[in-house]
Amino acid sequence: MQINYHLTEEDYLHFNLFHIKNSNTGRKALMIQRVLSPVMFVVIAFLFSYITETPFLFMFIPMFILAILWFIFYPKYFYNTIIRQSKKMIKEGKNNGLLGEHTMMLTEDGLSDLNQKGETKVNWSGIEVFKEDNDYFYLYNSSVSSYILPKRALSDEQEFRKYVQSKLVEVSE
Repeated sequence: MQINYHLTEEDYLHFNLFHIKNSNTGRKALMIQRVLSPVMFVVIAFLFSYITETPFLFMFIPMFILAILWFIFYPKYFYNTIIRQSKKMIKEGKNNGLLGEHTMMLTEDGLSDLNQKGETKVNWSGIEVFKEDNDYFYLYNSSVSSYILPKRALSDEQEFRKYVQSKLVEVSE
């Protein structure tokens, strides 16, 4: 099976968001930052009221409101930061092999990805995880990198899904 597709910066950014949202480490970091900061706001209110001898409620109410706002809006900030950092990394170096035209070949032995920089090959046993969302398939070859395949490049998503899953089952047996 041969699939020709164009990988854009938006596709790569989408992968980064998908990965951080589905990674145990990413979810844990978000939860810690989302909960720990509001707790710190309340502690600061207590310390500030104690040190300055200001009534606790006078300090607590604004800090509590700030804590609630932080808890509600922090995930959006967190994910926007991931996008900004990913964009910066893309602009830092040469990404000819990452973005642009790709040809993915699926064979009995594995897959190969041909782009303007060269070709990478991986056996089916080298695909650690196969995931998908509404717009993409991800064939993870490590815990942090993946072959990104936009579903828009496929004429039959179900056929692709079945083929890859059958190859991964064969390898695991």
